[in-house]
Amino acid sequence: MIEIRNITKRFYTLTALDNVSVSIPRGEVLGLLGPNGAGKTTLMKIVAGVLQPDGGQVFPNGQGWPLVGYKPERLLFPNQLRVRQYLEMVAGLSNIPRQRITQAVQTSLEQVNLQYAANKRISACSKGMRQRLGLAQVLIGDPALLLLDEPSNGLDPEGQSDILEVIQSLHAAGKTLVISSHHLHEITQVCTQLVILNHGQVHYRNSMAEALAVRPHVLLRTDKDLT
Repeated sequence: MIEIRNITKRFYTLTALDNVSVSIPRGEVLGLLGPNGAGKTTLMKIVAGVLQPDGGQVFPNGQGWPLVGYKPERLLFPNQLRVRQYLEMVAGLSNIPRQRITQAVQTSLEQVNLQYAANKRISACSKGMRQRLGLAQVLIGDPALLLLDEPSNGLDPEGQSDILEVIQSLHAAGKTLVISSHHLHEITQVCTQLVILNHGQVHYRNSMAEALAVRPHVLLRTDKDLT
């Protein structure tokens, strides 16, 4: 779906991404794993068009650019609005025809299991509900490619489980997803492809099935004769 070739991004003297190349296959869930400061968010912002790279290029592999939905790690919501009102505003800003807004909002709420809170004020929403609201916002307009930056960050185990279930259902519905996280268990549960970033470079890439099939081993060296 998307090819990322030789991307470099610098912020003054800091090199955030150093010659990074990654493929985002259609219909897969690609996990970007790495510690804070590895370059995951910078890479997502470049794919989303929020940042421009200093070198390299991002281009579609096939039939033109897909519609992209991007959820940053932190979203600031207008707390005085209700959930449905906020999504209706987002739909309007996304140039969705007025006659389709109601259905688009309802569909996005159902996709993230938040329809029960449609009339709730955002100020009264829990952190888990706000994370799902962020996902609902991304789904407005039915994008084919979803970029989710730390989608379950800061949630308790139950909230994390809820978000992972939503991601799995989106994958089952045919969406292509890129998920960044520094939590190994989160990436291994939902992703089909794995890329590990550190210090702005790709240190590992493989299918998740092959990555999990690799058995760890330990090599022992001794200067004693054990026979």
